[in-house]
Order: sequence, then C-alpha cells, then structure tokens
Amino acid sequence: MTLSAPELVAWLGKVWWPFLRISALLWAMPIFGDYLQTPQVRILLAFLLAALLAPMMPAMPAVDPFSLQALVLAGQQILFGGLLGLMVQMLFTVMTMLGQILSMQMSLSAAVMNDPTHGDSVPLMSQLMFLLAGFLFFSLDGHLVVTDVLVESFVTWPPGESVFSLDLNRILGLFGWMFGSALILAMPAVIAMLMVNLCFGVMNRSAPSLNIFALGFPLGLLLGLLCVLLTVSGIPGRFADFASQAMDQMRLMVAGGVR
Repeated sequence: MTLSAPELVAWLGKVWWPFLRISALLWAMPIFGDYLQTPQVRILLAFLLAALLAPMMPAMPAVDPFSLQALVLAGQQILFGGLLGLMVQMLFTVMTMLGQILSMQMSLSAAVMNDPTHGDSVPLMSQLMFLLAGFLFFSLDGHLVVTDVLVESFVTWPPGESVFSLDLNRILGLFGWMFGSALILAMPAVIAMLMVNLCFGVMNRSAPSLNIFALGFPLGLLLGLLCVLLTVSGIPGRFADFASQAMDQMRLMVAGGVR
C-alpha cells in the first residue's frame, strides 16, 4: 500500500484542521481555558476530539503544509474556534457581572480574592457566581451542545471556506445581550438595596445623632445576603434560558456558513 504526497496531506488534514479549531475553542472557553488547566491537557483533549471526529470529517483541502495558503487556512480555523469560545465566554460573563453588581450594592466591593481563572483580583461574589454558572452549564449538558455545534460547523463552514461568510453581527449583538441579561438578574436586588439605602438616608436626616454607618452597614449586609438568596433561587431557570439563547446564536452563526 502506497500513499502519494497529496493523499497523505489530505489524510493528515482530517485531523490537523479540526485540531486547530478545537484547540482555539478550548482556549477561549471558560473552565477549559482557565489557568487551572495546563496547556498540555487542552492540547491532549483537542487532539483526542480531533482524532474521534476524523472519520466524520468532509473532504479537506489539499494544500502544501509549508505554503502561505496553509498559514492563512490555519489562521481561519483558530479565528473560528476562538469566536465560538467567545460566545460561550459571554454566557459566563453574565454571571460574573451579576456578582459584581451584587457586591457593589451590598458594599462588598472590597471583599476580593485572587481569581486563578483570569489571574487577577475579583469580587468574591463574582467568583461564587462563576462557580454556580459552571455547575449549571455542565448539568444542562452545555458542553455537549457546544461539541454538537462544533461538529456541525465542519459541515456548514468547512476548512477552506472564506471567513467573510460568517455572520459576525450575532457576536456583536451578544455583547449588548450580555449586559442586559446581567441587569435583568440583578434588578430586583438593586431595587431592594436602593430602598434600604433610601431608608438609611431618611434616618440620617431625621436623627443625625444616630451612628447610621455602624447601624446601617451590618443591617444592609444582612438584607443584601437575603437579596442574594432570593436572586440565586431564581438563577437556574433564567440561566437555562440564557444558555439556550447563546447556543441558538452559535447555531445560527454556524449555519450562516452554508452556501
């Protein structure tokens, strides 16, 4: 059995081009792309997925691996995988923004911790919301949905397809959706804490001799924790809706590559 050079390049391309796209997706996705995950683990996972998907891949373009065309094609795969991972990242950013808003309303902005995910200091409430989002994402089989969209992308937007065929407006629209979703989740707690602060302001004006700071801080913190409890109780259902919207946008962007 002999293989010619073009046949060997096409055979290796069924693993190499999906490997680049999957690697970029894992690098941009939350949890898989965190600093807690070593590059060796991500590379091994991407190679394993690419090897499993190789029999289902369509015909790959036969290009010289040392040519400029191969470099451009590799950049397209990395860009496409990174865009898919960015859309998943926006879903988790909704929860981290919710935690930041709640921290500011509860006067817990100074309660920060070192975030190993991004390598900086973040409010403690944001980190807790990020962990909650991770649990909900896996419990809803979100990782399987992302894998299904990724496999579908190799059919609707195969390697060699022009990057200009992507509908990037959906990604831009998710930025506004991200801020709006976080505000929708945090709005009841924001209104409740605003009423509490207004009450403290009225007390301070009516009885200046009272130490409102000593009285208001622990009481505001207690009421803030109550608001967080009520907010968290409704998060699973809302997060499922937000995850469904984000996954739908991913599918529609991938389907836009169909000619």
